[in-house]
Amino acid sequence: MAGTEQLDAIIIGTGQGGKPLAGALAEAGWRTAIVEKDRVGGTCVIRGCTPTKTMIASARVAHLARRGPEYGVHTGDVHVELETVRARKRDIVDSWSAASRRGMERHETLELILGTARFTGAREVEVELNGGGTRRLTADHVFINVGARLRTPDLPGLDEVPWLDATSIMELGEVPGHLVVLGGGFIGCEFGQMFRRFGSDVTIVEKRRLMSREDEDVSDALTGIFEEEGIRVLNGADALRVAPDPDGGVELLVRTAQGERTIRGTHLMSAIGTTSNSDLLNLDSAGVEVGERGEIVANARRETSADGVWALGDVVGSAPFTHTSYDDYRVIRQNVLGPGGATAADRIVPYTMFTDPQLGRVGMDEQAAEAAGLDYRVAKLPMTRVARAIEMNETRGFMKAVVERRTDRILGGTILGVEGGEVVSVLQVAMMGGLPWTTLRDAVLSHPTLSESLNNLFMTLEAEE
Repeated sequence: MAGTEQLDAIIIGTGQGGKPLAGALAEAGWRTAIVEKDRVGGTCVIRGCTPTKTMIASARVAHLARRGPEYGVHTGDVHVELETVRARKRDIVDSWSAASRRGMERHETLELILGTARFTGAREVEVELNGGGTRRLTADHVFINVGARLRTPDLPGLDEVPWLDATSIMELGEVPGHLVVLGGGFIGCEFGQMFRRFGSDVTIVEKRRLMSREDEDVSDALTGIFEEEGIRVLNGADALRVAPDPDGGVELLVRTAQGERTIRGTHLMSAIGTTSNSDLLNLDSAGVEVGERGEIVANARRETSADGVWALGDVVGSAPFTHTSYDDYRVIRQNVLGPGGATAADRIVPYTMFTDPQLGRVGMDEQAAEAAGLDYRVAKLPMTRVARAIEMNETRGFMKAVVERRTDRILGGTILGVEGGEVVSVLQVAMMGGLPWTTLRDAVLSHPTLSESLNNLFMTLEAEE
């Protein structure tokens, strides 16, 4: 094709899989172009993990300052300057994005192209450049790492009111008076608690229950924790329509088991999840198959239905986490540049929701074990029986593990507790090593740590015998 540049590889997206893959290919001497329509770093660095966890850290400091008297520390009145929180968040995002860009620019055979990519044929890509004009590229290898975008709710009246999503809410310069959050999943829970701690009144409207994919006891405990902090949680509530409030806010009509009611707030946030960016790529022209939910269909080697085209990260439809995307990069790197044989099948993927306390999860929970028809047992320990948590005065939540009765195999674990994401990693490593639960029961773990209480967690199974 005339005017088309021939390369060894094209990568679409600079997320947590695409960026290191670009570097690895360039190190191998491949002439590579990586296309990014926004800022270098992908969702995690620009609008996901990095900025949200930075702001959550500020919210936790405010929370602990208010709790100071519980520890014998008196600080006086606590107020949050959201402009300062925002500036700190921006500085960290800018620093990390710039470092990522510098890291790519040091490779002689790697070119960063800023623009929007779409397929025009098999392994052929057209890029509408951010600065104007277009470029046409082709390569023997094309890698798709375009992620997902925040979903817009189908809510009557939404176009008549100002509303926020997980990106725009982080740019507020003042603390909302009353934030109404649509959705009680990861995004809704993290932002709801964050802004409550910043000083907002917060109402979370959830169609089912908080973190509805988790076991019911997790959802119930999390609801109780939120309500204890003054967050109003409306589980089982359908949002019917929204309208402007006469005072400049919003009026949200919801239906609950008790009937319809109107919630008035100063700000409305949508936190109903994400949708794949695959629809922006003209994938039909490339012969790339897409699933029912918009995910790119890829095998465990991350090969798509089109020869020479791979996909990695959220767009594949697997667990939508940064660490999953990075592991997809590992799989592709080994299969393309290494000895091969790498696969994403049967990997054990943990995740953490960064509420306070954290929700750390790995493997199966009770409902998954039940659905699989397994004969299982459950070990459960309240954080009120965890020595380190008592010393820290952080006793909300519980530890729970699911084990197979016949083999003593650890099937999964849930840690709703202080530093739950760190503690659940111990369970993950045990699962990766195929260790029985008795090994963790008898392990000599440092005292006093949170992980040490895995001893006590698994001792609860002895009481059942």
